[in-house]
Amino acid sequence: MERAYRLIISCPDRVGIVAAVSDFIAAHGGWITEAHHYTDPESQWFFMRYVVRAASLPFGLEELTARFTPVAERFAMQWSIYDTGRNKRVVLLASKQAHCLSDLLYRWRSGEMDFEIPCVLSNHDELRGYVEWHGLRYCHFPVDPADKAAHFAAVEQALDEARPDVIVLARYMQILPERICARHPARIINIHHSFLPSFVGARPYHQAAARGVKLIGATCHYVTTELDAGPIIEQDVVRVGHHNTVDDMIRLGKDVEKQVLARGLRCHLEDRVLVHGNKTIVFG
Repeated sequence: MERAYRLIISCPDRVGIVAAVSDFIAAHGGWITEAHHYTDPESQWFFMRYVVRAASLPFGLEELTARFTPVAERFAMQWSIYDTGRNKRVVLLASKQAHCLSDLLYRWRSGEMDFEIPCVLSNHDELRGYVEWHGLRYCHFPVDPADKAAHFAAVEQALDEARPDVIVLARYMQILPERICARHPARIINIHHSFLPSFVGARPYHQAAARGVKLIGATCHYVTTELDAGPIIEQDVVRVGHHNTVDDMIRLGKDVEKQVLARGLRCHLEDRVLVHGNKTIVFG
């Protein structure tokens, strides 16, 4: 894909924001290839995502950032600019189940999704061979159920060394401590095996079968210090009926989990997700 800059903005809504940003880009010969705008009607907060051809501007990212700063300050913007010429670094965490991890590794290896994987972290050793077959570093940090502090200290150190842009919990079956969650706001993505907040905890498909549900689904969300309550990025469902066994639901659930996780991660990698309180604005 052609190299571009993604300009992501949120700020209090007022007249002239779109004109100011567009005029700034046009004044420097910038070519806008995507434009998204939205105002939240309750908070009157404005959101914007622009994609600009890098080659159309006479300067690079550093000077673009410096020149745009006065515009951002005038409108009290929360903003960032991303260079698509640099792939984001994604650290994957997994436990024993491989369906989400293997799906993301396939998409990465095939070039379907562009990102770097500095390492894969796990509390079990079962997936080592599969990960290392891809030429990736696999870090196994066992968990002592009586004292998980050593495990999470090792995970935190590995994350510091890997310098990830985003952390993906690909069916990692441990609850991250508040310290790690707080250090990576809106940068830890989890996949949950239902439409939150339904069927939380263990054996969700058994719970769903016992309730006779007609839809099962998955929720991709950001991790916060409040368990399974972070801003939702993506969701989907699959229909089931009385004839579906628990095993059927588990199989169908795994399919929808990996699809929803991949879509959620893609939106994050493409800077399409803006967090507003405990909600997200996702530009398609």
